[in-house]
Amino acid sequence: MSSAPTTPEAAAGPQPDAPGTTRAGVVIAVLVVSAFVMILNETILSVALKDLTVDLGVSTTTVQWLTSGFLLTMAVVIPTTGFLLERFTPRQVFLASLTLFSLGTLISGVAPGFAVLLVGRVVQACGTAVMIPLLMTSIMRLVPPERRGSTMGTITIVIAVAPAIGPTIGGAVLASLGWRWMFFIVLPLAVAALILGAILLRLPSETRSVPLDLLSVLLSAIGFGGILYGFSTIGESGGSGHLPPWVPIVVGAVALVLFIARQLALQKRDAALLDLRPFTHRSFVVSIILAALLFMSLLGAAAILLPLFLQTVLGLDTFWTGLAVLPGGLVLGLLGRPVGAAYDKVGARPLVIPGSIMMAAALWLFTLLGAGSSLWAVVGIHVLLMAGLGLMMTPLMTEGLSSLPGPLYSHGSAILATLQQVAGAFGTAAFVTISAIASASLSGIPDAQGLRVGFMAAGIVGVVAFVVSLFMGGRPAPVAETEEVGAPSAESIHTESADAGPLDDGPVSGGTSPTDPPVTAPTDAPTGRPATTSAGTVVRGRVGLAGPGEAVVTLVDEHGVQYGRAGTRGGVYELALPSSGAWLLVVSAPGHAPHAARLVADGDRPVLTHDVTLPVAPGPSSSGPVTSRREPEPAAGS
Repeated sequence: MSSAPTTPEAAAGPQPDAPGTTRAGVVIAVLVVSAFVMILNETILSVALKDLTVDLGVSTTTVQWLTSGFLLTMAVVIPTTGFLLERFTPRQVFLASLTLFSLGTLISGVAPGFAVLLVGRVVQACGTAVMIPLLMTSIMRLVPPERRGSTMGTITIVIAVAPAIGPTIGGAVLASLGWRWMFFIVLPLAVAALILGAILLRLPSETRSVPLDLLSVLLSAIGFGGILYGFSTIGESGGSGHLPPWVPIVVGAVALVLFIARQLALQKRDAALLDLRPFTHRSFVVSIILAALLFMSLLGAAAILLPLFLQTVLGLDTFWTGLAVLPGGLVLGLLGRPVGAAYDKVGARPLVIPGSIMMAAALWLFTLLGAGSSLWAVVGIHVLLMAGLGLMMTPLMTEGLSSLPGPLYSHGSAILATLQQVAGAFGTAAFVTISAIASASLSGIPDAQGLRVGFMAAGIVGVVAFVVSLFMGGRPAPVAETEEVGAPSAESIHTESADAGPLDDGPVSGGTSPTDPPVTAPTDAPTGRPATTSAGTVVRGRVGLAGPGEAVVTLVDEHGVQYGRAGTRGGVYELALPSSGAWLLVVSAPGHAPHAARLVADGDRPVLTHDVTLPVAPGPSSSGPVTSRREPEPAAGS
């Protein structure tokens, strides 16, 4: 995989991993298969909690940290993935991720006790955490907007179905082989995925030296860890331990406030560990709140409370517990692609609202179950819950990320993945703790009464999710991938015509070429003042072609690195310039000679126009420019 900068010629010509190409499909397939194997471990131990409390001599609220600790570690590591994906190539990140996961799996399999087993799960989580943002960011960059819903439906299989069928696989293995084999069976799959990725994963990228803010990493770890640790110890110690539970909760909350304040300060100079500007987009905020509530229900209620109910109240063994939750997991997986395709047609609102109603109804139906309940009733309610989650998950992920400009995809993915894991860990700790406190039993294992109260808490989460779903807007127009993500630049720009060569071939100066139309700052008709847009400093214009069709406009920096690309719509284009300085605008279309114009940011105009007419490309024997054969992409927002 090359990490060389993208040249202007490459930008104008075909690229091996362009959206919709076979190569892009191979990259996504490798990432999906690898992530499936890794995320399967999030809940594979859930059906073994009862056995582990006996084998390891710990309480239920302690042993559940094998799951919530896994999720918490992911929440701490995921915010650093923005740094990792900028500093290292996707291939390097992928290989490191699978290596850590395989090592953690081996440690867990040979662990002599709870402490070493927890260490192994933490190492596993470090590898898994990096994979989710890498997968989401790659899809947003490689898949055209009109197909993102369907592709995100495939991701549902990874993010939702893998943990949903984890109890089934875990139950089958536990019934015949023992809990250590849950790791020994996964280990060769992880190694195979590592080898597969090493051979097939080739994703063009550019890397740059960016600083890792260690203080932000520390604040993130203390914040998320303190809150969840404190909440979990409420149930384990009944609030009477050596360290009062409110101490780590308060320390964690203060650390999170400091973490947020530091990111807001660092992002002003593009140095934030986790850029928080996605929260300025309303669709993203609503989607991420609903996704957090969804994962609280999926991982806290469906993956933890329900297996405990089946084993402690209905008396099922681990094998039958796994089989009981299998139909729901299959429903969730089967809904992924169809729901994604439906999102591409109708948007998120018509899918998310019915899904939230089904989720809330199922969680409250669980509160009606008791020792005399039929197993089929449990399975039916679980299927209803999974169907509701299936209607919500794909639209929420796609809607949230699609509402962001391209430069924020990686940060949006990191935020989404972080809050998903924090919500899952919080839901797991909260529901198990509430169930343990409400139980009449002193053994630390929730009984029927305690589990009913736990499901009531989950039902309240479902009602909140329904209320929030009402704020989902209609399907928004896609955001241009080159939208300015920082504050509007104080400088303005002008252009000068240039050949499609390196930007550093000579000094950059003002003015325009005599052979090209002048670049002028457009004005508002009523006021005569320069026009402005939400994207900040932009260049826009019209491209004339010799025949029907559209052109592709590419923005390249002075080092030859491609920063943005958009297709014309009705012959008109618009691109945002991320910052001041020298830029190259490359315009190409099938059957026409490419054109390049030099852009220079120098002080007084935030908006400019640059119209161009592309001449027909000369024949093969000519020494003229080589015609780009790439089909034009749809215009931004089309």
